[in-house]
Amino acid sequence: MPRDECLKILAKHRGDAIAVAVYNAAFDWRRVSQSPLNYYSVGAMGQGSSHALGIALAMPSHKVIVLDGDGSLLMNLGSLVTVAAAAPPNYYHFVCENGGYEANGSHPIPGRGTVSFAGHARAAGYPHTFEFDALDKFEAEIGQIMALKGPVFTTLKVEPGVKSTHDFNFVNSRETHRAFTAAIADVVARESARR
Repeated sequence: MPRDECLKILAKHRGDAIAVAVYNAAFDWRRVSQSPLNYYSVGAMGQGSSHALGIALAMPSHKVIVLDGDGSLLMNLGSLVTVAAAAPPNYYHFVCENGGYEANGSHPIPGRGTVSFAGHARAAGYPHTFEFDALDKFEAEIGQIMALKGPVFTTLKVEPGVKSTHDFNFVNSRETHRAFTAAIADVVARESARR
């Protein structure tokens, strides 16, 4: 499935969720779902799932989506056990599996074609795990997936779609970080006002 097409489908069900996106998924996500609630994790490979866990635990009444890569997750497989043990009900983990370290020249990942990331998540204790290799099936089920109580793990078998601009200046800029911080503060203030 083209990664950007998968992300377009997910974006329709995002609502006001916070999205933590890594590397190439981050650049695609910026193109298909611009929001100050996007947290771009493009400088610390493998840490997207952990960053998202911290946000999910700090903001338990707000959905958090992780847009991970297979190579990135391999750098931090232990995060699956940590997430499952913490069991944040607002945590939705999507792994774009393309079988390679795309950000580093598309070198193949270890276990390419045999490793099951959904299987790892299931064994770690995620209560809900899914795997998709067809856009129509993903589109048919994404609404139900996003309605589940997390943590939820979904593998998306992808290939690069339309190439997105790799704007490192934007994702690493102070302005982008300030906009995210301000958006989070606004969410916290609104949630506090409801209590």
